[in-house]
Amino acid sequence: MRSVYYALVPLGVLLGAAVIASIGGFLLVQVFDTWSVQKVINKTTQALLVLSIFPAMAWLKLNKTDLGFAGRKQFGRQLLQGFGLGFATLMPVFIVLTVLKINVLDESQAWTLSWFFGKASLAVLLSLLISLIEEPLFRGILLAGLLRKLPVPAAIIISAAYYGCLHFIKSPHNIPASELTLGGTFGLLADAFANLLNPDIFSAFLALLMVGVFLGLLRTERQASLGLCIGCHTCWVTLIKMNKTVFNTDFNADYAFLVSRYDGVIGPLVTVWLLLAVLGYGFWRHRYSTTGSKNA
Repeated sequence: MRSVYYALVPLGVLLGAAVIASIGGFLLVQVFDTWSVQKVINKTTQALLVLSIFPAMAWLKLNKTDLGFAGRKQFGRQLLQGFGLGFATLMPVFIVLTVLKINVLDESQAWTLSWFFGKASLAVLLSLLISLIEEPLFRGILLAGLLRKLPVPAAIIISAAYYGCLHFIKSPHNIPASELTLGGTFGLLADAFANLLNPDIFSAFLALLMVGVFLGLLRTERQASLGLCIGCHTCWVTLIKMNKTVFNTDFNADYAFLVSRYDGVIGPLVTVWLLLAVLGYGFWRHRYSTTGSKNA
């Protein structure tokens, strides 16, 4: 029972942040009536979750090293190493998608080197920003907190599940500011959480779950390795953004079931690929430790 309690504590934090964001979103939309209340709630919830890192660190008595941050020079090296790992792990997926003609070159673009590098530079910066928000939250404070109370595999899977779920807590509806009430705002919040039961998101959720497991494994292998996670995550998001820029997704292709409509990349192919990577690493690590103990 205590394990269930510890696993549900982050859900309580998420619900609290979402309720506060809903009230704040309702008030803000009364002033800025051109804003989308759904976007305001989403962004405010994310901001509150990031800010919750600091009181959570104090409550759990964690420092930056416990969250996975290394020294400045080592952190910089980890970013580059993680970026390289991200490229090595996800590029094969894009090659398969192109060979299977799921990715179709967008010939409407005005292809120039300056245009491409401009898009790539912007993609890297935006992806780094996303990773600097999500990784300290999920592979930092959440995983570190769970590791205090739960076994490593359980902590990794639970943190990965929260990571996957947060991408789909979105309401498919929106209410104009002129018609919005506080009750309607909470109705949007309920719709957002109910979207987790939407069967259409299942394949994308499984893929993001495996992404979270892979990054969680990367994080728990070394004490201060959050930079590796941030670099890897940054590369993955960059590649996905550039894939959208360079290619169109043909959802009528014979093997289109390998991707989801979430972003045209994550789906069963990514799930199986990362699962094989995790199992392969686990097998190698077990064999290495067994060989090392025999030699000792």
